[in-house]
Amino acid sequence: MARNAEKAMTALARFRRAQLGEGEVKEQRPFLASECNELPKAEKWRRQITGEISKKVAQIQNAGLGEFRIRDLNDEINKLLREKGHWEYRIKELGGPDYARIGPKMLDHEGKEVPGNRGYKYFGAAKDLPGVRELFEKEPLPPPQKTWAELMKDIDAEYYGYRDEDDGILEPLEQEHEKKVIAEAVEKWKMEREARFARGEEEEEENIYAVHEEESDEEGVKGREGEYGQ
Repeated sequence: MARNAEKAMTALARFRRAQLGEGEVKEQRPFLASECNELPKAEKWRRQITGEISKKVAQIQNAGLGEFRIRDLNDEINKLLREKGHWEYRIKELGGPDYARIGPKMLDHEGKEVPGNRGYKYFGAAKDLPGVRELFEKEPLPPPQKTWAELMKDIDAEYYGYRDEDDGILEPLEQEHEKKVIAEAVEKWKMEREARFARGEEEEEENIYAVHEEESDEEGVKGREGEYGQ
């Protein structure tokens, strides 16, 4: 029974406070920060904006809100961030602290700085939206290029093939291939010769070792004298 009475009194107190507050006119935040000329009020509006940002950042952590609601929340947070920047600049003009320099950075729930692109930041579930994750995927770094000195360091006689025969493997293979090529060439020559015999086209082979005396002795002497003269 006492518990119900306490509840009734609490509800009555809340109702009474609401009635008293109906007659009060709540002061609205100016649309432009430049319209405020009092430092305490400028600090007040900055704190108000900071509270709104905190609430929306907490809401945007819920991935079940849907893509459109998440995008809208992210836009609203960025809009409030810009507005907060205007008030911080106005506070500095009125002689207050420079929050842009001493203020903390925007961090996500993991303690990391909020990622952004061209001044637009993404919070909570907005980082996993289609097309957003690709913005922050880092491309793999290209392999480091070697300098000319590093490239030339491993170049020696073996690089140019001067030591290919030192292991005793290549030379026997080359000899075997050479014999095979010679045998194929001789066999081809024999077949062509037999074919010419069959067609009756065999001609006397030229003796490559014969000496042809095309010049007379006098011409040979003159030629040698000319060579000696030169």
